[in-house]
Amino acid sequence: MPEWTKANPLKTRQDLVDAAVALLRPALACLTPGKARMIVGEGSAHYSEDVAGMEGYSRVLWALVPMLIGKCPEAEPFWTAWREGLIHGTDPDHPEYWGDIGPYDQRMVEMAVIGTGLCFCPERFWEELTPAQREHLFAWLNQINRHDMPKNNWRFFRILVNIGFLRVGQPVDEDRLREDLDMMESHYVGDGWYFDYPTKRDYYTIWGFHFYSLVYLAAMRERDPERCARFAERAKLIAPRFACWFDREGRALPYGRSLTYRFCQGSFWAAMAFAGITAEGLDWGEIKGLWLRNLRWWLSMPIFDRGGCLTVGYGYPNLCAAEGYNAPGSPYWGLKTFFALALPEDHPFWQADEKPYTPPRVFLDEQVRLLITRDAENRQAVAYTAGNHAWEHMHEDEKYEKFAYSTQFAFSVIKEATTLQKGAFDSMLAVKRQGKDLWHTRSGCETFELREDRVTCTWSPMEGVTVDTAVVPMGMWHIRRHRIRTELPLEIAEGAFAVRKDWPAGRPCDRVSSALSADENSALAHGAYGTSAIYALAGYARGEVIHPEPNTNLMFPRTVLPMLRAELAPGEHTLVCAVFTDAGDAPPDGVPKEVMQIADTL
Repeated sequence: MPEWTKANPLKTRQDLVDAAVALLRPALACLTPGKARMIVGEGSAHYSEDVAGMEGYSRVLWALVPMLIGKCPEAEPFWTAWREGLIHGTDPDHPEYWGDIGPYDQRMVEMAVIGTGLCFCPERFWEELTPAQREHLFAWLNQINRHDMPKNNWRFFRILVNIGFLRVGQPVDEDRLREDLDMMESHYVGDGWYFDYPTKRDYYTIWGFHFYSLVYLAAMRERDPERCARFAERAKLIAPRFACWFDREGRALPYGRSLTYRFCQGSFWAAMAFAGITAEGLDWGEIKGLWLRNLRWWLSMPIFDRGGCLTVGYGYPNLCAAEGYNAPGSPYWGLKTFFALALPEDHPFWQADEKPYTPPRVFLDEQVRLLITRDAENRQAVAYTAGNHAWEHMHEDEKYEKFAYSTQFAFSVIKEATTLQKGAFDSMLAVKRQGKDLWHTRSGCETFELREDRVTCTWSPMEGVTVDTAVVPMGMWHIRRHRIRTELPLEIAEGAFAVRKDWPAGRPCDRVSSALSADENSALAHGAYGTSAIYALAGYARGEVIHPEPNTNLMFPRTVLPMLRAELAPGEHTLVCAVFTDAGDAPPDGVPKEVMQIADTL
């Protein structure tokens, strides 16, 4: 990783300015001659390479715009280049013109930050342009008002463009603006949560609906006070709920899609500061701590290429878990987390002392269908879920349907369902017909219920097989009970959490320093990064530690995975196991008595 990430303590406003500059400097070298596109690396998304280059250009603006708002002198050399790109990209006669858009066009997404620039720094995005250049800019952006868009968080992109037009005195279809705002509010369901259609419950509430609504609030609180008051109240409601997604180190739950945006996880806290909003139980110091710890953790991870540019992946460069809309420049959307730089040094947010924040040990959020627990020291947060099914993007069963998600271990995605090694089925029950067949896991629930002490669901991994599952958290332990009704002879594999495989320095690469063990009743993996163990309490035949395919886990390229195995004849069966996850040094000495007692009641 770049040396600057080790030297910068990320404490003061100037530290954050320096970090933004360090992230932007390699991007500057990736601009095309006309400065209208940024080519970070190879790889593709479902849109063209020209559009991907425009995306890279625009996403850097999410750091540059707040630096301009906040009058950071360090922004000037970058703005000189990006202003040139803005002029050329919107000029139909220039070779690097961004082109005419159509319905559902990716370039609509990238217009939002330009609209934000018009709104908050018109002196840079508008007044510095000639009349002809302004005409080109307006004409190119105004295309967003003539085409259909998805009925999801994308509508905020058009909203931001139109409030930018309002700021610089350009014509706006106010009926269309109101329609888009009303549609965004129709996605609100309560307790601070918005959802994209059809059913997704994930980070898009935070870095989509809330981030943009807080930007809108900062711009329109006097013109649209009632709506802005609603946006503010919803942000106050979501803040303590979302804080439950973070552990003491600043790591947030790896859960759902678009995780390549990485430190965008903290962008909500920056937007809260920009909009001037705190929440009950979360003062400026605590909000600042949640934001800074997340960014510090991310900048300690190997998420850069050799030139210092961000890569597609999560804890390391990895295309395996990417979405079809993740182009090489896509990760720069995470720069939204620098929006607090719009605030001056004397703002209460910057003046506040950073504070720790520890959420409740157990928190049930019914809206997002997560039961979140943590240990007493908040070293790790674990979320248990059911009922949040999605089907439009890559690896959605792994991103939404696992029994548990941990800030310590992340999760793994499947490469192929032919073997357990290729499937990497951590925190899942994998089922296949005996003989040559594919492994199947939970992919939607017929019924589900979340309570403060357990999660239950009924699901069918394949025709002829029905599973009733109960998951009961007990600190850093949890119990899983499955009642399986099958018309087929089955093989089953039950995964714990995948643990980093430690390669000891100076020893052959086929040696592993992690402590691994398995017998007829258990499987365990213990290493420098923590412990994962699974214990058979009823119905299983043996334990096994498998070595999943490289690059299946989001956090680490090589892992080991403790599993329980069994073969089941047609009929009804009950399986019960206890799973342990810990960020500390010592593996467990068997299953605690209190866990056994609860398991006996299931």
